[in-house]
Amino acid sequence: MNIDPIKIKVKDLFAGYKDRGIEGVVAYGGKLDVRPPYQREFVYKDKQRDAVIDTLLKGFPLNVMYWAKTGEDTYEVLDGQQRTISICQYLNHDFSIMDDGRVMYIDNWPSDTRQLIENYELMVYICDGGDTEKLEWFKTINIAGEKLSMQELRNAVYSGPWVTECKRHFTKAGCPGIKIGEKYVSVTLNRQELFERALQWISIHYGCSIEEYMATHQHDMECEELWNYYREVIDWIKATFIKIRPNMKSVDWGTLYHKYGDGHYNVDEIEKEVSRLHADDDVESQSGIYEYVFDHEEKHLHIRGFDKKQKLRAFEKQNGKCPICGLTFKIEEMEADHIIPWSKGGHTDVDNCQCLCKKCNREKSNK
Repeated sequence: MNIDPIKIKVKDLFAGYKDRGIEGVVAYGGKLDVRPPYQREFVYKDKQRDAVIDTLLKGFPLNVMYWAKTGEDTYEVLDGQQRTISICQYLNHDFSIMDDGRVMYIDNWPSDTRQLIENYELMVYICDGGDTEKLEWFKTINIAGEKLSMQELRNAVYSGPWVTECKRHFTKAGCPGIKIGEKYVSVTLNRQELFERALQWISIHYGCSIEEYMATHQHDMECEELWNYYREVIDWIKATFIKIRPNMKSVDWGTLYHKYGDGHYNVDEIEKEVSRLHADDDVESQSGIYEYVFDHEEKHLHIRGFDKKQKLRAFEKQNGKCPICGLTFKIEEMEADHIIPWSKGGHTDVDNCQCLCKKCNREKSNK
């Protein structure tokens, strides 16, 4: 990759600035794509954004920006989107900063101060190379603390009309994906997490990786298959589990739908069992309840174990003797066990606790 340094004045960067929402952001006379496919939405907080403008006012050096050459006279931001948008938004009168208690938009400054901002020279490195080289370089120079998520990097590799269409469904506030799924998934939209969740679900269905699925569909003009599958999963959740509970957002719905989506279930009975399990103090993994109601494997529930005090009381009551083999052991050679198994109504309390030697406990568990 060839990397050439140039200096660009802030006023030249701002020339032709347009924020067209999902269609992207352009600047530098329309020649600079500020938000290419692998870039995230604007995520700077007010203090970070204001600090960029303060740096210009003081004439301090701003971190180097990197642009990738896309044509004879066109570029895209490789690194520096947040700083670029902060500068352009300020010159566009989109926000103000505070100066000695005064609210200062760009046009509130004296002309010499405005000229100081507009004539500030930004150091930009122009990078010329292939897509893979650009992505690898972007990973290398990505700003610490603002690193791209794995899905944002995938969007870079498989950028195209399909990713753009997927973003409409899964990455905007109020997007269709969050409207129908907000009660069942917990995500941060501007980090592509809902998009990634939908991809995880359909990848489980096809038995492939997210990367393989994205590569297959990279040049598609629409994302109907992904959207329809995501909607199928959400519709199945709604139809199978009557009551909405907060812990549903941590459930691996993609795996559950893949395993059990074709079955026929008594939803009233499912709700009774889910409700009973939520009320059981021995169930420590409430999100595991939703898989347990299908296969009834206790491992999903993380049944509460006996504490040290309960184990000690059982050990002393037994005088260190294992009730199965009849041999005597030290306490550290024994394990606390339910006399009446949890599955048969036993609870994790001292009256239902016994100490077994490790060998007997393993053999008992395997039966």
